[in-house]
Amino acid sequence: MSSLSFSSLLTSWDQQQGAYIAEREARFNAQLEVLALSVGEDFHVLDLACGPGSLSLRILQRFPQAKVTAMDLDPLLLAIARGALAEYGDRIRILQADLADPECFSSLEGATPDAVVSSTALHWLMPEQLTVLYRNIAERLPTGGVFLNADHQRYDHRQPRVKTLAELHDNQTQQQAWRNGVEDWEQWFDKVQQLPELAQYRQQREKLFAGRPVPPATALDFQLASLTQAGFTEVGPVWQLLDDYVIAGWK
Repeated sequence: MSSLSFSSLLTSWDQQQGAYIAEREARFNAQLEVLALSVGEDFHVLDLACGPGSLSLRILQRFPQAKVTAMDLDPLLLAIARGALAEYGDRIRILQADLADPECFSSLEGATPDAVVSSTALHWLMPEQLTVLYRNIAERLPTGGVFLNADHQRYDHRQPRVKTLAELHDNQTQQQAWRNGVEDWEQWFDKVQQLPELAQYRQQREKLFAGRPVPPATALDFQLASLTQAGFTEVGPVWQLLDDYVIAGWK
């Protein structure tokens, strides 16, 4: 498969994800702005649960001097990332790792990132796994380093009115996208896994993700408390649309 085809798969992934995140580009831009303000233009960033490379690509494009280490467990998405980001050469390093494993950073071989980012991914971890991951991130970052997590943090029974509004907004965003012909999550994976170049990863994916529990939704206060407990000296949201946030933590 050519790099152009991998780029097309990344584009279709972005379109599919846009059905679930109403202002996805604005959310990415918020992460990029806070990165620039916190660590400048020349830095090493760790992209956790990078998927096919959406956030890594935007970092590489925005910051010509930056280097990215991108990590994910999914072999199919990593194959797309390697193809779609190949033109960036040694500025991008792509690793397979399970973020649910407390030893997931062992493959970094002592490298110290200036920043750590993630987008629409960490909600797949159980809350107790998140607390361990946050502690590991804090231990990796230098003083002044920043962690930026873009994801939904769901409202719960304490905020019934805004919880209902967020759910309605999610539904409207999805229905509009699907009326416009955008694929949903399952349709995208079903199509991509049938491509001859990527079909080899189907059984491996099924084995890796079989039996994993479905995590409960977490709220903003859980995230902030977990980051503080992990050792971040300042934490808080830097962007929000209803229950969709970019949460920052500075070491």
